Amino acid sequence: MVEVSVVVGVVLAFVAGAGLAGAWASRALTRANRKLSTLSTSLEAARRDSATRERMFGAVVDAAPMAILLLDRVGTMIFTNPAARELFFGGRDAAGENLLSMLDAAPAPFRDALLGSEDALFSVDAEGEFETYHLAKRTLDPGDDARTLVLVRPLTRELRRQEVAVWKKLLRVISHELNNSLAPISSMADSARRIAQHPEKLHQLDRVFATIEERATHLQEFLEGYARLARLPSPRRAHVAWSEIFESVHEAHPVVSVHAVPRGTGYFDRAQMGQVLENLVKNAKESSAATPEITLGLERAEGGWTIVVSDRGPGMSDEVLASALLPFYSTKERGTGLGLALCREIVEAHAGKIRLQNRQGGGLEVAVFVPDSEHTTSPTTRLTITRV
Repeated sequence: MVEVSVVVGVVLAFVAGAGLAGAWASRALTRANRKLSTLSTSLEAARRDSATRERMFGAVVDAAPMAILLLDRVGTMIFTNPAARELFFGGRDAAGENLLSMLDAAPAPFRDALLGSEDALFSVDAEGEFETYHLAKRTLDPGDDARTLVLVRPLTRELRRQEVAVWKKLLRVISHELNNSLAPISSMADSARRIAQHPEKLHQLDRVFATIEERATHLQEFLEGYARLARLPSPRRAHVAWSEIFESVHEAHPVVSVHAVPRGTGYFDRAQMGQVLENLVKNAKESSAATPEITLGLERAEGGWTIVVSDRGPGMSDEVLASALLPFYSTKERGTGLGLALCREIVEAHAGKIRLQNRQGGGLEVAVFVPDSEHTTSPTTRLTITRV
């Protein structure tokens, strides 16, 4: 580079002026000049590489379908990508303006999501149709120069595709179950008609009617299971002693080993959480051997409690673990795929979480986190996010 050559020239002049420009000094300075030139070339290559990466990163950010905003510690927008400008500001670049000062005019769901402490989903009414978004926030360079990265991703189309897929799966499951029950009933009815024409075979009607009753009962239980999931009411939380609900589980299932339960209470709907434990214990018993080893425990966790149900059955494959909590998914021959789905629905209605994982040495562990306090959400009706 030019600056390096100038520096070397000055050094050579200084040495010559001082009477030290001998052969040794000349060779040393020549080597130094080569090293400086090599360093200059490396730095220039690194600069070009950095500039290339910066351009590529800028192209990715500009083409991203999600809105991206970078805020300083007081809420001033340092950067907005094209998607953010289009979503919030009518296409104009609002860099340099303070986003927080605009929130009074913003849709309440967006405002609540932005000011919240966690990532959130929010919905708004955009020209008569609800649009759903996911908002994520991350802090960069914590400290006095902290920056906040805000990502807002539209989810409406994706959710609609998933909704259609769920409806198709529901129809397939219901159709399958109806056929499995109605086909035998139709066949048995025809058999009963033929038996009735032969008085000496009337005693066979008991078997026919028993089969019809069994299939009708199965169909009724199947439909009632879906009805329970569809009409699950909002939880009516109250303080409940943990010892009370754990004792009731042990009385209903003596095979379950209950670990020492801490004194204290949880804050949940007693009936609904009892249904969760009933389903989890039932699953553990069905997956275990003739002498099941099932344990029920309770652990204090940050912001709440974690209930742990463990067994020593075969566990689950990675594929089953990934789908076990989805509605209608079942690996059982006559399973409805509603047990764990109902558990998840109840737990999430309590603002909790449910996690499944295989145990070392075999078996499955289901952990249910139940928070100590109410979980509230903001209203999401009659709002728009076309402008901030």
